[in-house]
Amino acid sequence: MEMPRNAFKKNLAEGKLQLGFWSALCSPMVADILSEAGYDWLVLDAEHSPNDPVDLMHQLMAMEHQSVTMPVVRVPWNDQVFIKRVLDVGARTLLVPMIESAEQARAAVAACRYPPEGMRGVAGSVRASRYGRIKDYHKKANAEICLLLQIETKPGLDALDEIAAVEGVDGVFIGPADLSAALGYLGDNRNPAVREAILGALARLKQAGKPAGILTPVEEDAKFWIEQGFGFVALGNDAALLARQAEALCARFKEK
Repeated sequence: MEMPRNAFKKNLAEGKLQLGFWSALCSPMVADILSEAGYDWLVLDAEHSPNDPVDLMHQLMAMEHQSVTMPVVRVPWNDQVFIKRVLDVGARTLLVPMIESAEQARAAVAACRYPPEGMRGVAGSVRASRYGRIKDYHKKANAEICLLLQIETKPGLDALDEIAAVEGVDGVFIGPADLSAALGYLGDNRNPAVREAILGALARLKQAGKPAGILTPVEEDAKFWIEQGFGFVALGNDAALLARQAEALCARFKEK
């Protein structure tokens, strides 16, 4: 069995726009449904959702039947042990939140790579290697893991140039919710000061030649960020979509 290619990583490197969606419902059925909605990538969130490695494995399995939407696992923290576990169950693209320094960026890279390039623990018969069936998995895995780092604090912004320069970082994701809070505008992602900070970060990432990503559930904002040059953009999340559409449907009948 041959090592599968990471299409998301390849497309990012080639500068192709990647449209994504966020999944917080911890459901293999939801992941299955969303995987055929046409998105290029789907975040399975373990930071603000109660996903553990077993939950994530089941969602990854649900998405395996198709080859268009690439799963991206957002881990809860820059934690070597959790990262190892989700890689072993088959995650190939990770999003690591709250990165604030080049040192933390290098730690995330090391957690994703086998020695001598990193410190990922070596196991033989895990799902990632198809239980030992992928030929030379341990020699090839490093090249196919895609690592995205999330910047969402003032220290993270201050260290952005150094973070983006770390070898092994494939993209940098700007977290607008936490960033707006860190800048003093909690709950106001669209504040002009927040937008200015994001545009400044985008300009620096362009200068570094590093793909930039963002999440925005407002369609108008998504179009704006795409026009500005963000390379991977998430357009919404499943929990909010379900809540708002269910409310709207009910309201249309109750108003009659």
